Amino acid sequence: MKTWMIRIAAALPGFLLLMNAVGLAVAPEGVVTSLGMTYLDGLGRSSQVGDTGAFFACGGLFIVFGAFRARPQWIMAGGFLFLAAAMYRVLAAALPGAEFATTFITVEVVSFLWLKVAAKLVVCTDTD
Repeated sequence: MKTWMIRIAAALPGFLLLMNAVGLAVAPEGVVTSLGMTYLDGLGRSSQVGDTGAFFACGGLFIVFGAFRARPQWIMAGGFLFLAAAMYRVLAAALPGAEFATTFITVEVVSFLWLKVAAKLVVCTDTD
């Protein structure tokens, strides 16, 4: 497989995260709603948009940077953000009684696995 194809495939989850980061900056209510949240007011909105935006922006940049610079540790940094989000969703359902977010957890675990494979492939093709 061509190096550029592997790098684009590796970067895809990062681009999706970056789309949400941009969406939170320009139309936050739509992104927040798509995540199953109510758009908060006051300091809650600041935390909601700020913290969520930081998660998406940094995770996306980690992945894209790692993919295009053949740095698997950066790809995995983004991957571990996905895995941590899935783990905290499971924890939220177990402890405070939140609804079990099967779809989101599945996407996050699959994204983590995708990035784990991508990190290995980016290294293998770095010399191409």
